Amino acid sequence: MTTTPVVGRATTTAARATDLSKIYGQGETQVVALDRVSVDFRQAEFTAIMGPSGSGKSTLMHCVAGLDTFSSGSVRIGETELGSLKDKQLTKLRRDKIGFIFQAYNLLPTLTALENITLPMDIAGRKPDKQWLETVIRMVGLKDRLGHRPSQLSGGQQQRVAVARALASKPDIIFGDEPTGNLDSRSGAEVLGFLRNSVRELGQTVVMVTHDPVAAAYADRVVFLADGRIVDEMYRPTSDAVLDFMKQFDAKGRTS
Repeated sequence: MTTTPVVGRATTTAARATDLSKIYGQGETQVVALDRVSVDFRQAEFTAIMGPSGSGKSTLMHCVAGLDTFSSGSVRIGETELGSLKDKQLTKLRRDKIGFIFQAYNLLPTLTALENITLPMDIAGRKPDKQWLETVIRMVGLKDRLGHRPSQLSGGQQQRVAVARALASKPDIIFGDEPTGNLDSRSGAEVLGFLRNSVRELGQTVVMVTHDPVAAAYADRVVFLADGRIVDEMYRPTSDAVLDFMKQFDAKGRTS
C-alpha cells in the first residue's frame, strides 16, 4: 500500500518521533499504547493519522505535541528534544512553536472571536503580526464575526476561530485532534479546506488525527496505526482508497 513520496516533497522535519513507546499500568493490567513508533512530520505537509479505536493515534499526537509524557524513545520539535525540557520550558515551547485545534473548540465564552484568536499571544506578552493576523482572518472568513462571542457563533464558525487561533502565532506545527468531529459535513469541509490552504499557501505544517476517510483525503499523507504501531502510509490519499484500507482492519478484526 505504501507509495513512493512525490519528487520535490518537502524534506525538512518539523517534528520527529523515534522509537516512541507509551505504556500504561504494570503487570497484568499493563497496556502498550505506543510500541516503538518512529515517524517524521515534514514541514509544509499535511499528515493525517488514522487507525482503529485504541490503535494509539491520539496518544501519538499528544506525545509528539508535548501534551502527554512518553515511557521511552524521543520526540523532537525542530531541533528541540522534548524529553530534555523542564515543565516551564515545555510550556514555552508549546506556546511559541505549536498550535492546537481540538474537537471541542476550547474557546473562552466571555471573550470575542478576535480576543480568543489572540489569547495565546496575549498570555505570552507578544503583539500579533497585524498583517499576518489579517491574512489568517481573511482566509477563514471571520472578518464580520470578530466582535461576536462563541455563543453567538455556529459550531463551524467557532471551529474557524479555533483554526485562526492556531495559525495566528505562526507556529512551527499545528496539531488537530478530530477537529471536524463535532461539525456537519459542510462546516467540516470548510475547516479542512482552511487547513489545506494553510499548508499550500502559508507553508504551515499540519498533523491531524481523524477517523473520517473524507477528512483524511485533504492530507498529503496518511499514516496508519494498529495496536500501537505504524503499519503503513499512503501519499496523495483519496477517500475511497483510505476507506478500502481501513476496511482491512475490520476484516482482520484488528481492534484494540
